[in-house]
Amino acid sequence: MKSYNLIKPEIRIIGLDDTSFIPHSKGKIGVIGVVFRGGYWLEDLMKTEITIDGFDATENISSMIINSPHYQQLQLIMLNGIMFGGFNIVNMKQLSLTTKLPILSVIRKKPVFSSIQKALRNFPNFKERWKAILDAGKIIETTARNSKSKIYFQAIGISEKDAQKIIRLTSTMSNIPEVLRVAHIVASGIGSI
Repeated sequence: MKSYNLIKPEIRIIGLDDTSFIPHSKGKIGVIGVVFRGGYWLEDLMKTEITIDGFDATENISSMIINSPHYQQLQLIMLNGIMFGGFNIVNMKQLSLTTKLPILSVIRKKPVFSSIQKALRNFPNFKERWKAILDAGKIIETTARNSKSKIYFQAIGISEKDAQKIIRLTSTMSNIPEVLRVAHIVASGIGSI
């Protein structure tokens, strides 16, 4: 577990979100990576592709991050949830092991696991997908800076206390970290083109 003695305002984070797609469609979609210093400075954008409802998100995201010119300076990966491109689940444990970085998954609504498990039973590799969900760890409730709105997170490789500090530090313009807000805006814009 990565220990942060002092969480600096300029902490370098990559935030990830997927582009939009038509439900039940086939093919590839984009995953947008946004590199930020803290909650204020946008440094770079990058993109990879994953298969809708596939199981290649972890591998493709890992490759994009490791091959980034920012990789050596990154201190954290932040995900907008762990399900990308429908049910293409990011295995947070594997992503952390491969990239050697801690991972935070931030979500606005607490998931209903019974519904997710039911939907995942339609996939041939149900057990692998369900294990990736369980391996993401417990869902922790928190609030962003100056906000009473609840958000939730899961953390791998970083303490709950440090994760909450980082979420509050980087939530400068809304109730979610700025890196995820901007990744979502970019991904939504690209997905609608």
